[in-house]
Amino acid sequence: MSIYVDSDNCLHHEQGNGFALHCPVCQVFSHLTPVSVPHFAVLVAYQPTLVGIVYRCDSCNAPVFIKYPVKNFADDRIELGSNYIELERTRERFALTYLPEPFEQLFREALNCYSNACFTAFALLCRRIAQLLFKDLGDSGRLKVFDQLVEIRDLAKLDSDNFGVVKRIILDREPDPTQPPTLDAQHAGVLLEVMKDLLYQCYVRRGKLQKAMMVRRYFAEERKAQTASLKRMEVSSE
Repeated sequence: MSIYVDSDNCLHHEQGNGFALHCPVCQVFSHLTPVSVPHFAVLVAYQPTLVGIVYRCDSCNAPVFIKYPVKNFADDRIELGSNYIELERTRERFALTYLPEPFEQLFREALNCYSNACFTAFALLCRRIAQLLFKDLGDSGRLKVFDQLVEIRDLAKLDSDNFGVVKRIILDREPDPTQPPTLDAQHAGVLLEVMKDLLYQCYVRRGKLQKAMMVRRYFAEERKAQTASLKRMEVSSE
């Protein structure tokens, strides 16, 4: 069964009640229930190429907006394509609090660009972050980043095409400003995971480790102080 709107303004979906995706609000993979479907008569009168439908997330009750391409107008139904477009995409998550301020601001913007499929802007921001990273890591910063990229390539088993795109965006010394990097969704996804791993290894891992050590030191000092206090109480009681 295809996806279509019938003459009674009801949406029929090929997945029935099993239609689900990651909610852009609560981030949960949840079933969706259609709550606002365009009127059949209006669609027939105007014959748009795209049809927008509002769903309700069964997990958090938030509205989820989806557009479908129109395949065909029939006498009793309007057939829709299955390749829908999410108007609001799920936001990518990352431990931004462990990043230095310039990196936090730029990577937050980069994540927003990626989430909104603005892949050229995303690539340019990743290139700017890499330049800051080289400077922050010192004289051998570029070499350190290259070594990490090679390690990522080997761990993730990246092919030459994906690795070449990532390497060109991150390591190019003098990129042509008149030809900004262009990415498709697949290459952008690879670049995103590479940037996450670079920033995690350089800042997040260190920040988490330092925080854990600080907590351990605090409890050790508390325990030491409690032990010393108990000994003083024992001596005074004697």
